[in-house]
Amino acid sequence: MTGSCGRRSVLGWTALAAAPSLVARAASGGDALMLRGIIASPDRPAADRVRDRWRHPYASLRFWGLRPGMTVIDLQPGAGYWTRILAPYAARTGGMYIAGLGDMGAGRARFDGQFGDVARYGHIRDVAFGPDSGPLAAPGSVDLILTAREIHNWIGGGYLAHAMGVVAMALKPGGLLAVEEHRADPVPQEGGAASGYVAMATVVQAAAHAGLRLEASSEINANPRDDKKHPFGVWTLPPTRASSAGGQPDPAFDHAKYDAIGESDRMTLRFRKPA
Repeated sequence: MTGSCGRRSVLGWTALAAAPSLVARAASGGDALMLRGIIASPDRPAADRVRDRWRHPYASLRFWGLRPGMTVIDLQPGAGYWTRILAPYAARTGGMYIAGLGDMGAGRARFDGQFGDVARYGHIRDVAFGPDSGPLAAPGSVDLILTAREIHNWIGGGYLAHAMGVVAMALKPGGLLAVEEHRADPVPQEGGAASGYVAMATVVQAAAHAGLRLEASSEINANPRDDKKHPFGVWTLPPTRASSAGGQPDPAFDHAKYDAIGESDRMTLRFRKPA
């Protein structure tokens, strides 16, 4: 599991502790300013910063319990919206950021190419995550695991129970699972979550089965304008703006109604592994 940009095997680092001096400095009052500064940084792409109005990164991370010195796993980080915030934060506070990647071949190479700047992102680690993946880390070694808009894929791929199981195994006693997901409620969830929307009860039940307790939910990322009834599921809305079932742009499709809705209504949940 050793990557090409200064990374280490995830299962080999779990005995490492965050540098006490870094954690102490970060916890001394500058942590909030540091996190806000990372979020406001011009190093983040303009496309990411435009989305902050819908994803509320500072409020969401505070709600989820992010703290200096944490070991954090970001499952299936996609284009890296959260990577560009969490990796610098971990590097500056003596923590560790690990990307849970679904593709350890070409996908990993692309990720390395995007986030190999050690001065900016620190030494990012990675680990395989997917339907048949093994442990995410040594048991009981991770402080916080984030899944952002991916649980519908776990359901569609038939590995929701497996995913929750490896998450629970990796978390420390008292560790946290942070969830950002398109919320189906009050519309019933489609079979296989084909629309991209997931019922909150589905997430809570799967987490509970793995031994994780729902500690809190938040309306930080709610969007009451989203009625969940779109011709191409959640992907009809920004930022994807799908206009056909096949994914090819349809120049005749009128996006105005869906652009006016904005990004999806999302559940924002915090689960804890019992101590």
